[in-house]
Amino acid sequence: MESSEPEPTEDASMDAFLEKFQSQPYRGGFREDQWEEEFDKIPLFMKKAPSEIDPEEFPDLACLQSMIFDDDRYPEEQAKTYKDEGNDYFKEKDYKKAVLSYSEGLKKKCADPDLNAVLYTNRAAAQYYLGNVRSSLNDVLAAKKLKPGHLKAIIRGALCHLELKHFAEAVNWCDEGLQIDAKEKKLLEIRAKADKLKRMEERDLRKAKLKEKKEQHQNEALLQAIKARNIRLVSESASEDEDSASNGPAEILLDGLSSENPYGARLSIDDQGRLSWPVLFLYPEYAQSDFISAFHEDTRFIDHLMAMFSEAPSWDSEHKYHPENLEVYFEDEDRAELYQVSPDSTLLQVLQHPRCSMKALTPAFLVCVGSSPFCRNYLQGKKVHR
Repeated sequence: MESSEPEPTEDASMDAFLEKFQSQPYRGGFREDQWEEEFDKIPLFMKKAPSEIDPEEFPDLACLQSMIFDDDRYPEEQAKTYKDEGNDYFKEKDYKKAVLSYSEGLKKKCADPDLNAVLYTNRAAAQYYLGNVRSSLNDVLAAKKLKPGHLKAIIRGALCHLELKHFAEAVNWCDEGLQIDAKEKKLLEIRAKADKLKRMEERDLRKAKLKEKKEQHQNEALLQAIKARNIRLVSESASEDEDSASNGPAEILLDGLSSENPYGARLSIDDQGRLSWPVLFLYPEYAQSDFISAFHEDTRFIDHLMAMFSEAPSWDSEHKYHPENLEVYFEDEDRAELYQVSPDSTLLQVLQHPRCSMKALTPAFLVCVGSSPFCRNYLQGKKVHR
């Protein structure tokens, strides 16, 4: 009868193995002070996947990733894997990586239109939260082309149009979605908001058109008033000659040249058809100036000078700028000549002078103390018409 007990040689080998196993420490165990860090490197127990997978630091995870994204798998399987990965990033609000994952899924060009529509819609959502609204809308359009009744894509498209201030389009997209689900709460909210903003936009547009039309009528009235007075205007363009200046007023006024006035004032006309001009007084001796926002055409120069110099300005250290001492000139830039203005003249009388012209609808006049050395030196060499 054969014995079932092991041979003596087998017992000796087993004893030697056990003795060796007991004498050598186990090298694959966790260190007591780092067991949590080591545990977190095992894919099954990871609380959060690392942003970059280093094969040396995370060999198990790198192996899994290689298996998951193996190019030998069907495109549909790979696309779905990337979709799931993108969804995980989206939940973590890491929208940039979500976009990359969805994009990789679309690159697989799988034959499932529903899956591709979901990838486009999900990427649209990630793009939207990144602030790339137009890219989001492009993805929505691609998703809608693949799956016309995809409600999530329609909702996202309505949001994009609302963000881009395409209020009418947003309403249309909402209406399309509500035909699919008339009780969709998100679409009802978007539609109500878009419709309200659309009405406000239309109201503001009507107001702007009425304002523009009113300003055009005012400018045309100003144009007729200037032409009736034979006042000479010139364009800012140095290339235009004197003959072309006759076309200037209409162009200047109707294009709203008053906006070029640095002081914000503009030519105006009252109920009696009388004009008030923005006028600039320049004091070359001290490089100073005064601006009169509304110089009525029937007002005399002396009236403004009396008001401005009733008290000495801060820059007149010698207190010599008194109305009776002042001389006023306008310049004929074409001929580089000066014309003295009588203080008792009205603004209209001066503007109707054949050599008086202005730019930007703002007449400018030089003012200096007639008896001062500066005035004599300033006028020396210039042709002055008194």
